[in-house]
Amino acid sequence: MAVNPLHLESTGDGDEALLERLAAARRTLLDQVGRRIVGQTEVLDGILNAVLSGGHALLVGVPGLAKTLMVSSVAEALALRFSRIQFTPDLMPSDITGTEVIEEDLTTGHRTFRFVRGPVFANIILADEINRTPPKTQAALLQAMQEHEVTVGGATYQLEAPFFVLATQNPIEQEGTYPLPEAQLDRFMFELHVGYPSRAEEERIVERTTGDVTTELEPVLDAQELIRLQQLVRRVPAPKIVVETAVKLARMTRPADELAPKEVREFIAWGAGPRASQYLVLGAKARAAMDGRPMADLEDLDAVALGVLRHRLVLNFNAEAAGKSADEIVADVRRAATA
Repeated sequence: MAVNPLHLESTGDGDEALLERLAAARRTLLDQVGRRIVGQTEVLDGILNAVLSGGHALLVGVPGLAKTLMVSSVAEALALRFSRIQFTPDLMPSDITGTEVIEEDLTTGHRTFRFVRGPVFANIILADEINRTPPKTQAALLQAMQEHEVTVGGATYQLEAPFFVLATQNPIEQEGTYPLPEAQLDRFMFELHVGYPSRAEEERIVERTTGDVTTELEPVLDAQELIRLQQLVRRVPAPKIVVETAVKLARMTRPADELAPKEVREFIAWGAGPRASQYLVLGAKARAAMDGRPMADLEDLDAVALGVLRHRLVLNFNAEAAGKSADEIVADVRRAATA
């Protein structure tokens, strides 16, 4: 498959040139995906941020908002191997990771075990409606998400880089679902909320999807180019004030911490862990790089704070009684941090 002329093959390019190419690749990718997806630029930016940071993202939204199409379109525009797993109550861990089968040599009659790889062996995994499968199967993704490897039958198999899990979740139907445990939620860099389109956007959606025109996307980056850009994001400097503020934001969500505002002490049972601080800084670096800027700043940090923190807060009964949401608590923390 041919890739757009945004190649990163020259080994002599400096980071400044790579930043320019990354910004151009982002614009081109959004243009390509925009041929299928109307609006949702903020969500697409969040997905691309997670991909460039080497993280995973959880997309939350009601049915019919093109969450699945969004993920598959990003995978196509990135020229990566894409695999969709439809999570159901009867899905088994081996349905995700793969299983060992017995093969018999017809000549010698000798039998051997052979590992048949599951759909997790791809670059981008769409875990569709991840909360519809039992915890045992959800946990099959934990090792893959954190270690980029799976263990089956005592043997460990490495997953090919780059590797991302982009999961979807329906927030309105909770009957027969299995809420993700905090340990698994913490492995998602972002929780991105997919909202309803505007009236004008919805009219464009209807016009596009009720005709007979098929939209083909041109790939913008391939796997090796993406890995090189991930390394670039890691090299983007974060000033000490950005690191200090990221740690401060995460610590302010913990009710036992001396920095916690009164809203956190009243409404939060458990706050964000150190992984939140890491993802805040990485997300800020990726956002700066996506804009072609050579350094992350506090504005970048504030822009990614909600997506990083909202799913890491465990609300208590007081919050439920008062109707407080995690997004509201994060907003309180952000205000307190800048006061």
